[in-house]
Amino acid sequence: MERAQADQRIGWGDRAGGALRAAGRVLCLAAATSLPLQTAWIGAAQAQETVPQKGPQTIQDTEIEALLKDYTRPILKAAGLAQQNVEVVLISSRAFNAFVADGRRIFVNTGALVDSVTPNQIIGVLAHETGHIAGGHLARMREQIAGAQTMAIVAMLLAAGGVAAGAASGMNGRDVGNVGAAAVSAPQEMIRRSLLSYQRGEESAADRSAVKYLNATGQSAKGMLETFERFQNDQLFISQRVDPYVLSHPMARERIGALEQLAKSSPYYEVKDPPALQARHDMMRAKLIGFMERPEAVARRYPPSDTSMAAQYARAISAYRFGNIDSSIRQIDALIAKEPSNPYFQELKGQALLEAGRAGEAIAPLRKAVQMTNGAPLIRAMLGQALVQSGNQANTQEAIRELIQATQRDPNSPSAWRSLALAYGRSGDTANADLASAQSYFASGDFKLGRELAARARMKFPQGSPGWLKADDLVNFKPPASAANQR
Repeated sequence: MERAQADQRIGWGDRAGGALRAAGRVLCLAAATSLPLQTAWIGAAQAQETVPQKGPQTIQDTEIEALLKDYTRPILKAAGLAQQNVEVVLISSRAFNAFVADGRRIFVNTGALVDSVTPNQIIGVLAHETGHIAGGHLARMREQIAGAQTMAIVAMLLAAGGVAAGAASGMNGRDVGNVGAAAVSAPQEMIRRSLLSYQRGEESAADRSAVKYLNATGQSAKGMLETFERFQNDQLFISQRVDPYVLSHPMARERIGALEQLAKSSPYYEVKDPPALQARHDMMRAKLIGFMERPEAVARRYPPSDTSMAAQYARAISAYRFGNIDSSIRQIDALIAKEPSNPYFQELKGQALLEAGRAGEAIAPLRKAVQMTNGAPLIRAMLGQALVQSGNQANTQEAIRELIQATQRDPNSPSAWRSLALAYGRSGDTANADLASAQSYFASGDFKLGRELAARARMKFPQGSPGWLKADDLVNFKPPASAANQR
């Protein structure tokens, strides 16, 4: 999965952020209350493994991604984006936020998922971000910023001319400096306010589009309104001393007023989420909490007296994550007994056993999870890893088959490529082992080492063979400019 590296982002949950910096080079909408990023290990997919670099940590999970697809599918259809392959990317951050950085991805913080008590609340967030994509807001914002950069340059040139004129007229050095500073700051402030005003308009437009999409799909905008009200409560303590014109989003009270009028006029305002969807949402939140929070925090949220499936899920995950593997397996087995057709319980059992060093025992539940999910690539990659780590040579060919299929569907998983390299190595196929190792480094963003391994693999394949051609493509690959430091 690609990283979010765009210079401009249009987002959802920002309260008091959004200052334009460096003459329009970065328009940052990170929420003012953002917490440090965490690395989460969720389900079959580990946190995205890449070489160290700045930027948000993305995570993958088959269960959560399937739920988010179900949330976004009708919204994207209503927005006319059903054929655009818009993807929802999870960011490991406890802050409540979401944003778009291009026309094909919606980035959602795990904190937004945890803090959304109902499906409708997060669906409203996704509808808002869809409004940005459908409205082409990011492209227009880039045009606005390009114009602002030109204006900033002109302002600096005018300031320089003013300073020169002041010096020629005999002004003292201090006065000349004051004139220059004023000449620069006044136009810059006007440019900044103009851009932020423009962006506030785009946010309001995305709100209106979101309600339109929710109405078209027979869903309520009540969740959006509830989220805005939460933001308003967070903003009360600063609202009296904040200039609303320096905010990238309209003040919460203004957005609430406009949204409330739209939402309550809808015939679907009182429509509730289906119980089955609410149950899946509860399980998603429990999963994230179980993986990302300390055991004591999990126990506070889900005490032993809570016998819901979500609570049992969170406690089972927490037990395995923090070393109590035998207790965790007992709890997971109890979940499986209650819902034997749930593939994610099988997946969790396999992952717990694999990470506990019991790879051989992990194979059976992971095989079941792969079958139940029609070969989900993340779970399939974990099955391949378990087959390799089992140490049983008889599992080698099955591991190769599973990992080939996993990497075909998800070529951006470094761990899957590494496991495939190990499997090929055990089978004595060093050419393909080197080629898979090269792919793992490419998936991690280490193009330099990836090309070196690809060159070694190319020497081992017959010239013109499929393996030789793949290796040759990697050797001649030109990395994007943003990855130039990996060359």
